[in-house]
Amino acid sequence: MQVTFCRLRTHQWCFILFNVILFHALLFGADFVEEYFLHSLPHVDMKVLEIKDKARKLNMEPLKSNLSTYYILNQPEVCKGKNIFLLSLIFSSPGNGTRRDLIRKTWGSMTSIQGHLIITLFALGMPVLVTTQKEIDKESQKNHDIIEGIFLDSSENQTLKIIAMTQWAVTFCPNALFILKVDEEMFVNLPSLVGYLLNLKEHLEDIYVGSVVHQGTPNRDPHHQEFISLSEYPEKYYPDYCSGETFIVSQEVARMMYVVFKEVPVMVPADVFVGICMKSIGLIPIHSSRFSGKRHIKYNRCCYKYIFTSSETTDAEMSLAWKEINDGKECTWLETYYGLISCKLLTYLDSFKHFHMSTLENNVMYVDD
Repeated sequence: MQVTFCRLRTHQWCFILFNVILFHALLFGADFVEEYFLHSLPHVDMKVLEIKDKARKLNMEPLKSNLSTYYILNQPEVCKGKNIFLLSLIFSSPGNGTRRDLIRKTWGSMTSIQGHLIITLFALGMPVLVTTQKEIDKESQKNHDIIEGIFLDSSENQTLKIIAMTQWAVTFCPNALFILKVDEEMFVNLPSLVGYLLNLKEHLEDIYVGSVVHQGTPNRDPHHQEFISLSEYPEKYYPDYCSGETFIVSQEVARMMYVVFKEVPVMVPADVFVGICMKSIGLIPIHSSRFSGKRHIKYNRCCYKYIFTSSETTDAEMSLAWKEINDGKECTWLETYYGLISCKLLTYLDSFKHFHMSTLENNVMYVDD
């Protein structure tokens, strides 16, 4: 009886161990698989070599002498004479001055990490209302951190915004090693991100990193706002690209992007536009699961100390995350493990809940029709 009992206990332990391994494989396995398979070698041909050569020889002096054609507000001296590690360009809507102030008080206030210089600027297009423009002018005079392009700031013009801000970065901040494009709704863990980028410094010609979207498909519904016709983009899938909420490029890559801008159709979504540019220069995006993409990561202190970004962060969450990440309390290995488990599970449950609610809403609309 004792032998049978021992065997049974062994079987039970094996069953428990198998389920623990399976649980972790399902929870974290997809991240590791994505990071392995979505980081393949770039294709290099003579055209790519020509683009690299043009990027090295870029002459931006004509643009500097004609700034009023491109920008209403500009900060031409902000990078001058500085060895900048990371330039953060926060894509903000003109009327969201309150959110910009919050970012200035939280993660956007960091100017140096491990001795590496950080510069944070806000990227805007033109507002519809003259009164909003006057408020932006006052804000710029106070903070000296706003770049405003000459185009209407709208969802349709996000590609123009990408072009204008990349142009600004290679013209007025050519000494920045890395350029972060991030939406104002995001929380960014800069200390964790800088630590990651320090390991990429040896590969500056290949840096285009974020949450990679694999085999994205063009919207072929002619009634949809994001409709893309076959004449505009004939292929079945978009090339792999980083989700537009947050991504990072090196200065070398930004310069190559600038060279090929005119060759890429601007009718596709802005993040896809960047991905097509990268394909033109023979570059494959680098995926990291620590970028959230479009997902909001449920808050947990030790989880937020590990990840790079979280989308759709409320003002209260941003203030709390900033306070606790900088409180000096380090997370143990066990606390980090628990934090990652809990925030991943809660995030997945949230995603399922939103999917379920969207399905119910669509069904109701269908019945009403």
